[in-house]
Amino acid sequence: MSRHVRPILLCALLAALMPLHLSAQEVTIETARGPVTLAQMPERIAVYDIAAIDTLTALDVPVAGVPDRLYLDSLAAVQDSAAVIGTLFEPDLEGLAMLGPDLIIVGGRSSTQFDAVAALAPVIDMTIWDDPLAEARARLAAYGALFDKADAAAALDGALLARIEALRDAVQGKGNALIVMTNGPKLSAYGRGTRFGWIHETLGIAEAHADLDPQVHGDAISFEFIAKVDPDWLIVVDRSAAIGQPASVSATLDNPLVAGTKAAQAGRIVALSPAPVYIAAGGYSALMTTLDELLAAFAG
Repeated sequence: MSRHVRPILLCALLAALMPLHLSAQEVTIETARGPVTLAQMPERIAVYDIAAIDTLTALDVPVAGVPDRLYLDSLAAVQDSAAVIGTLFEPDLEGLAMLGPDLIIVGGRSSTQFDAVAALAPVIDMTIWDDPLAEARARLAAYGALFDKADAAAALDGALLARIEALRDAVQGKGNALIVMTNGPKLSAYGRGTRFGWIHETLGIAEAHADLDPQVHGDAISFEFIAKVDPDWLIVVDRSAAIGQPASVSATLDNPLVAGTKAAQAGRIVALSPAPVYIAAGGYSALMTTLDELLAAFAG
C-alpha cells in the first residue's frame, strides 16, 4: 500500500469514528430522583409526561413516542407525528419495545411506571410537583444540557423570568385572591403549599383565606365559603374541561353567593386555560400560557 494512501485511509477512519465518539459523550442532569448521568443527545425519545413533551417541543426536540392523549392543542403536531405507546397511567410495553427508544421520560401521573419501563431503556423521572416554577426551570436547564440546547434553554428561561417579574409588579396593590377548582358541581380551594400554591408563593398574590388544607385534590369548599371569604379575585381552574369533559365552570359559578363577592362585582373572576395549568403544569409553553392569562387580568 502506498504511503500516500495510508494517511488518507487513516483520516477516513478517524472521520468515521468521530460521530461514535461524540455520541458516547455523557452529561449529568438533575431529575426528580436526583442526578443521573446519560449519553448526551439521545435520538429516539419516548415520553410519558405532558409537561416534558411541552418543554421538549419548546426546545424543538423531536419526540418519537407519546401517550394516547396530549390534551394541549399546541401539541397536536406532536400527537400526529409520534407513535402511541400507551397512556399516562399504563405504558404499552410491547409498543415501547418496538419503538426502541434511547431514553424514556416519565413524570407526574406516569412516574409510578418508572420500574415497569426501566427494563427497556434508560429512564428518567422529570416530575414537577413541589415547586412548579423552580422545577420547571430546572427541567428546562436539564433538557438543554442533555440535548445540546443550552443556549436555547437559557433564552427561554430568560423570557420566563421576565414574565414572572412583570406579573409580580402587576399584582402589587391589587388585593387578594382565592384559587378554586371546579369539578362538575364540586368546588375545591387551593392555597400555599398546594399544586397551585406557586401563584401565591412565587408571584406574590395574597391569599384571601390562609391555612387551607393542602390536599392533592384541594380543600373541599361551598358557595357559602366563597361568599364568606369574599375575595378580591377569584382564580378558577375547570378540571372537567382539562380532562376533556364538558366545561362546568360557568354553570357551577352561576350562583348568587358567588355573584355577590367583590371579585364577581368587579369582573375579577379569572378562568385559566385548564389543560395547561392542570394537565401540563410546569411545561414551558403551558406555564407561559398561565402567566400570560394572569398578567392580562392583573395588568388590565
